[in-house]
Amino acid sequence: MSKSRDKQRCAWVGNDPLMIAYHDKEWGRPIHEDRQHFEFLILESAQAGLSWSTVLKKREGYRQAFAQFDPEKVGRFDERKIAALLANPGIIRNRLKIAAAINNARLFVEIQKEFGSFDAYCWAFVGGKTLKNSYKNPTDIPATSPESDAWSKDLKKRGFKFVGSTIIYAHMQAVGMVNDHSTSCFCRS
Repeated sequence: MSKSRDKQRCAWVGNDPLMIAYHDKEWGRPIHEDRQHFEFLILESAQAGLSWSTVLKKREGYRQAFAQFDPEKVGRFDERKIAALLANPGIIRNRLKIAAAINNARLFVEIQKEFGSFDAYCWAFVGGKTLKNSYKNPTDIPATSPESDAWSKDLKKRGFKFVGSTIIYAHMQAVGMVNDHSTSCFCRS
């Protein structure tokens, strides 16, 4: 358990003020806004192989570089924009991750058209309700679930990149589709 100001938090939080603020105000809270879903898809994909704190420190850089996470605008990025992104120290400069974000933006918009919103599409994988787990120890929290496996498989079938089950499970945790706050964390309820 991470403690500060007499509040018990999930152990992964640590003492970094940015991580504490993210945990306390965002992580695991259900969202239903498509632009936020797109933001987390980009950020979770960018995190692959890195720490979440690294991504959080670059979040504002991503916001600026990726058109305030507007999927329609990102989907229109061209080679010139890709070159600018690869030179931008405010983001993780990985060509494959950048290309995936642009590809995924185009496909994200297709899902919005097909389902009315990306939110309606993704929440269907959990029956429209937050899945509440009861893990005491952080080592008990799985990296994937049957739901993240199914969603990942569907996204890949649609052509999405950097959407393996582990990334999708992290997305589900971030947007409140899954509540994995530890049983003693003050954010649990």
